[in-house]
Amino acid sequence: MKKNVIVGQSGGPTAVINASLYGVVYEALNREDTCGTVYGMINGIEGFLNDQIMDMEPLERSGELELIKTTPGSYLGSCRYKLPEDLRDEVYPRLFEKFEQYGIGYFFYIGGNDSMDTVSKLSRYAKKTGSAIRFMGIPKTIDNDLVRTDHTPGFGSAAKYVASTVREIAIDASVYDNKKSVTIVEIMGRHAGWLTAASVLARKFEGDNPVLIYLPEMAFDPDKFIDDVNEALEKVPNLVVCISEGINDGKGTFICELASDVGVDNFGHKMLTGSGKYLENLVKEKIGVKVRSIELNVCQRCSSAMLSATDQKEAIASGAYGVKCAVEGETGKMIGFSRVPGAEYRIDYVAEDVNLICNQEKTVPLEWITKNGSDIGQEFIDYALPLIQGEVKVPSKDGLPLFAYRK
Repeated sequence: MKKNVIVGQSGGPTAVINASLYGVVYEALNREDTCGTVYGMINGIEGFLNDQIMDMEPLERSGELELIKTTPGSYLGSCRYKLPEDLRDEVYPRLFEKFEQYGIGYFFYIGGNDSMDTVSKLSRYAKKTGSAIRFMGIPKTIDNDLVRTDHTPGFGSAAKYVASTVREIAIDASVYDNKKSVTIVEIMGRHAGWLTAASVLARKFEGDNPVLIYLPEMAFDPDKFIDDVNEALEKVPNLVVCISEGINDGKGTFICELASDVGVDNFGHKMLTGSGKYLENLVKEKIGVKVRSIELNVCQRCSSAMLSATDQKEAIASGAYGVKCAVEGETGKMIGFSRVPGAEYRIDYVAEDVNLICNQEKTVPLEWITKNGSDIGQEFIDYALPLIQGEVKVPSKDGLPLFAYRK
């Protein structure tokens, strides 16, 4: 018996979150024996509660679905809606009544940690009430912090962007060598420094910029930072430093909080910004050299110009594999990547228990962080290099990228 499909996107977007959407939709549309209408949630579970959905099949007929593969952002829109912890809350029967209204048998949610929390709660409520709907999580996050998977779709392209951009910044900084200067690059990453670590890939030779790299996994001492900068300036007059937005004192205080108060989002996460500017002022005060800070901000997650072909391929495959698993009876799972040992890079796709994933966080192994917290070792380079390989040709018109968008 055919069952309808619904798919949504949640949390911060990535350059390949729509590639995962493509994977789910394309696979579901081509399983005509088991999948009926394929719906998309507009603005995630929050939009679905307000009956904001669309039929995805016309996108395939119009060719728009192909454009989605190389479109950054979240085609369906996103949300940061947190389902209640108490499964007795009235929102759950409301949701499941709507699932029944639309004949939903398969539910797919593309997102990060908080999105996997949504999949966990819905699958547990389904089990509690005897619902036959199958719930699957498709991983997504540039932060690369989901557990029980080697890496996440979105990280490879963001890492490629960071490494490429930092290399460009380092080349620009080296133009003038008659005076010492410091350029501080602030990169996304709250508690996990995977993306900041990717800046090490920008180096062209040993000792090249960025010379100093600081991750949130190690306690950050502003006084030691100044000592590190002074020492590095003796060897590299045009110094580039990369920091995670989430660098902290190891006791719960983010460095950006030393500059100003920070707000919180719907999930209670502090909204981090300003670490680079704080350190810029500190270098100006303590060392007195020319200094500037650059915040990469959303550019690192929304750039399609530096898509990793490996990342895009795996994003599409994870969406398609999620459909395969759901049709075969899996529920309450997230699609994970298992790296196959060997010299040649290869992964297997696996279905992992989402209850063991949500509300957990995978950080960069401390043994991969070197020089007393100011550099990244070869282990990370070996891990990350395969993920940024390959180029993707983005369709263009009039010299500009051609993206899909909801009309």
